[in-house]
Amino acid sequence: MIVWLNGNFGAGKTTTARLLKDALPARVFDSEHIGFLLRPIIGDVPCRDFKEWDPRRGLTIETARQVLDYVGGTLVIPQSVLQREYWTELADGFAKAGIPVRAFTLHAERDTFTTRVEHDAEEPTAKQWRLDHYDTYLAALDEWMRDATHVVDTTRRTPDEVAAAIAAAATG
Repeated sequence: MIVWLNGNFGAGKTTTARLLKDALPARVFDSEHIGFLLRPIIGDVPCRDFKEWDPRRGLTIETARQVLDYVGGTLVIPQSVLQREYWTELADGFAKAGIPVRAFTLHAERDTFTTRVEHDAEEPTAKQWRLDHYDTYLAALDEWMRDATHVVDTTRRTPDEVAAAIAAAATG
């Protein structure tokens, strides 16, 4: 099974994934590393985001399939996917591989999100980029994410509470 954590950049997906690793238990597959792998190979192909590269999405599916075939269990994938067509490609690929997916979107109201991003000590250089994408995230949330994923409001929850709610929903 895959537990996919979606949401705006800086919504707490990585923190939640770390907590779910023990709570489920699961392995964490940060598919961002696929983009880092591809950068020296196809980095000359223009893109604003790794997700634009077709091989990145295909390799995310195939890597998850191979890992689950090899070790079984559950993978938690913390990855923002705001483009409906990319999400559809990933979801269809996992379905074709016979991998069940439980998809969650971590959502925090703008003021809470802004405060969290401004106080983030792990990636302070990403602050403005994250804040600049909140409206794009909201548009995706309204256009398709509410229907395709289970939205978890994190506004008044601690990371432990968010992870517990997702673990219960993923296994229940």
